[in-house]
Amino acid sequence: MNNRLYGNLIFELSKSGRKGYSLPKYDYGFHTEELPEVLRRKQEAELPECDELTVVRHYTNLSHNNFGVNDGFYPLGSCTMKYNPIINEEIANIDTFANIHPMQPVETCQPMLKMYSDLQRALAELTGLSEFTLNPCAGAHGELTGLMIICAYHRKNGQLDRKKVLIPDSAHGTNPASAAVCGLDVVEVKSLPDGTVDVEDLQSLVSQHGSEIAAMMMTNPNTLGIFERNIPTIAKMIHDCGGLMYYDGANLNPMLGECRPGDMGFDVMHINLHKTFSTPHGGGGPGSGPVGVRAGLEELLPTPRIIFHEESNCYSIETDNMDYSMGSIGNFFGNYGVMLKAYTYILSLGKTQLKMVGPLATLNANYIKESLKDVYELPIDGVCKHEFVFDGLKDKSTGVTTMDIAKRLLDYGYHAPTIYFPLLFHESLMIEPTESESKETIDGFIEVMRKIAQEAIDNPELLKSAPHTTPIGRVDDVLAAKHPIVTYRQLVADQNQA
Repeated sequence: MNNRLYGNLIFELSKSGRKGYSLPKYDYGFHTEELPEVLRRKQEAELPECDELTVVRHYTNLSHNNFGVNDGFYPLGSCTMKYNPIINEEIANIDTFANIHPMQPVETCQPMLKMYSDLQRALAELTGLSEFTLNPCAGAHGELTGLMIICAYHRKNGQLDRKKVLIPDSAHGTNPASAAVCGLDVVEVKSLPDGTVDVEDLQSLVSQHGSEIAAMMMTNPNTLGIFERNIPTIAKMIHDCGGLMYYDGANLNPMLGECRPGDMGFDVMHINLHKTFSTPHGGGGPGSGPVGVRAGLEELLPTPRIIFHEESNCYSIETDNMDYSMGSIGNFFGNYGVMLKAYTYILSLGKTQLKMVGPLATLNANYIKESLKDVYELPIDGVCKHEFVFDGLKDKSTGVTTMDIAKRLLDYGYHAPTIYFPLLFHESLMIEPTESESKETIDGFIEVMRKIAQEAIDNPELLKSAPHTTPIGRVDDVLAAKHPIVTYRQLVADQNQA
């Protein structure tokens, strides 16, 4: 058996009758009862029996197989996997913060409400919008909230027939999904060869659907990392026909300190706090998707809301007298710990350093792009923002794919960039270095990427069979997706059938 226990399941380390604890007899006179029959499983739970040290070593060794930002470079495009400063975690883990309860009396949680209020004002200032809600629990949840606000706006104005949302073909997949969940119809807008919105195509769609248009959703910079140059023209088109402009803030990172969506003409936007403002990201959460609105739309924000009363110098939580609110998107105010980490991050950097986030993210991305475009196919040349997309290797004759490159990167200790997204290119390789990486780290990544490009020529089979140094080799992704095995009972059943 491997001393590090790689490849073993905890069930395979189990020995009948072995326990990980030894507790003294509980003999203080309290009456104990068996769990009622109605609450018991019909099938006996199959649990591993291991001593404590085996359990600790097993899960510690498994944790070493994970790759995170604290382990190495993580250039996952579109997701902004930036470093989360330890101070964020330390602040969020202070007992008085970590143990606060959403149902406790409002007078006992005034500092928490002040933090929420201050964070809302900071986000409003950074984006050029009037007011924010922190209620949405994720980016897509924020998209849904923003679209519901837009629907509430048209409902208030008696324009219930506005059901169409214009979305560029380069948009995040959650955009059309959120629109569909909201009961809206998606109209796709074409992109130009340079990756930006085709204004002529948009004009024809506005002419065709004008009175039915509820909004246009835009991600800026877009999914290709390209800044949309024609936003003023686009915003005027949509506003002139009575629609609203929605800003998907998933790519806000390179905008900090450079420009603000509210100043561009956007009416509603969401922010991914777990991307731009340095809170844990991945594995489905925790996340946060605050939504901001321009002046005149504040009354449409969801409830509950935090209200400050100057006369008594205190905060209250209000749900009444909100006649035009889009309603409630969730209980309470989203993920408190995530908000606290974002708040800590903003205060730690301050205004001066926050202004450096965008320029540094942009500099790092362009440095990598320019250093590799002679060996990797760059379908859209020119200055990018925080991320860019290669279309696989420039030399296609070797048969080495983007998947092969991604797997080979694991052998060199790097997490792979996002692959096969966006769908505009066949071999998409989407790279985002973020602003927090050093030149030395980026130079090391560039060197490895160039080495892999040479390996593709000298020994393509080496890449096609990668990775070679990881505990688990190349996984059959298709089989895993079509036939996932998620329980030990299922694994045993499959083995018996085989």
